[in-house]
Amino acid sequence: MDLNWDDLRVFLHVARGEGLTAAARTLRLDPATVGRRIARLEEAVGEALFLKSPQGYQLSDAGARYLPHAEAAEQAARAAGDALAGTTEELSGPVRIGAPDGCANYLLPSVCARMLDAHPALELQIIALPRVINLSKREADLAITVSPPETGRLTVQKLADYHLHLAGHRDLLARLPVATRADIAAHRIVGYIPDMVFDRELDYLTELGLDRAAVASNSVAVQLNLLRAGLGLGVVHDFALPAAPDLTRVLRTDFALRRSFYIVRHADDQKVVRLRRFTRIFTEFFRDELARLERDA
Repeated sequence: MDLNWDDLRVFLHVARGEGLTAAARTLRLDPATVGRRIARLEEAVGEALFLKSPQGYQLSDAGARYLPHAEAAEQAARAAGDALAGTTEELSGPVRIGAPDGCANYLLPSVCARMLDAHPALELQIIALPRVINLSKREADLAITVSPPETGRLTVQKLADYHLHLAGHRDLLARLPVATRADIAAHRIVGYIPDMVFDRELDYLTELGLDRAAVASNSVAVQLNLLRAGLGLGVVHDFALPAAPDLTRVLRTDFALRRSFYIVRHADDQKVVRLRRFTRIFTEFFRDELARLERDA
């Protein structure tokens, strides 16, 4: 039975996106074309690979059996691309990185600039989402996380430690200085929306002995701008402070947090030389930039 690789690729995107529309958007095709490709593949294998409903496309039993074989074909295609690329030092093509929005906003821009200076043929795509990126569904080639994942066929490498402090606008602190933890009570607190804290490592308020924020957002960038508007005190990444020179840290020795970033990849991608090289170079640049920003904080 001869199968078309393009149809296999469409199958994988539909399986991971659980529908035609999401797959079509990623593949830059229209949903009708994606549907025809799936129908052609199902005719070739002689079985329905999906259960179709108004809620989307779910893998059938046959589709679930077929999925690992399609993924193996995908890995073989990536490995073939690697082999054709030879041993050139130049990195090229798209690489999609998932990252928490604080990291994406304040760390990755300079890291990406350095990567592109060194490898102009790269195409870097940054997904900044207030949740964990799903590598099993190939939402990204690699993900940066604040906790090492405990499940899945993944490889995990610690990137670096980073630091956070309580901070507020300098004008606010001139009016209401904070010398001890008791002084925090005079201030509004800016933080995460409690039911949208997607990782336990982000539960900073508990470490302050607080259970609520007067002003909250699921976005680190929004929280930083709320603090810059003088709305209160909040926990800030040291690496973000150079982008907000009007903010001042308080209780530096009494309240200091340390967290870690991890870089996570799908286990099968260990075989892809291009991604291994990219990860090695990216890790070096990431650590350099984090250290520079924290020195400048």
